[in-house]
Amino acid sequence: MGYAQQSGIPYGEGLIRNRYVGRTFILPEQHLRDIGVRRKLNPLNEVIRDKRLVVVDDSIVRGTTGQQVVALLRKGGAKEIHLRICAPPFKHPCYFGVDLPSRRDMIASNRSVEEISEFMGADSLGYLTIPSLKKAVSNVSSKSCMACFTGNYPIPVQLEMDKFAFEKTK
Repeated sequence: MGYAQQSGIPYGEGLIRNRYVGRTFILPEQHLRDIGVRRKLNPLNEVIRDKRLVVVDDSIVRGTTGQQVVALLRKGGAKEIHLRICAPPFKHPCYFGVDLPSRRDMIASNRSVEEISEFMGADSLGYLTIPSLKKAVSNVSSKSCMACFTGNYPIPVQLEMDKFAFEKTK
């Protein structure tokens, strides 16, 4: 809603979310993530048909969920779909709490914003910048970890170590 208020674009809900389906990006296999997204989101075609849409999401990790969301909206008749992401691109694994996949599975680690937008089938894609994120959380410690965005870890990690190997050392 904040994006709509600041931009002056009318807010509406074109997808109904099934609140009983959890976070799909952490599921271990792609086919399970695909099923999860189809169960989680149902388009309201009468709301999205012939509209230019701005879809705001918290993040993009693998890109597959967003790709399916865009496909659902296109199938529902959306004229244009513009994605706006409330975080910088996730380019590096998190070893300190968030269950992010290895770097090779993170779409932003090896593709440009334009390539990600094309992969997802969107008309445009915009991320929050790191300086804008820092400004938004300026009341939080300046030592906040942003390694998943920057690759600068607060303590040394073996970068070739994937999350499964790291978890075994705990």
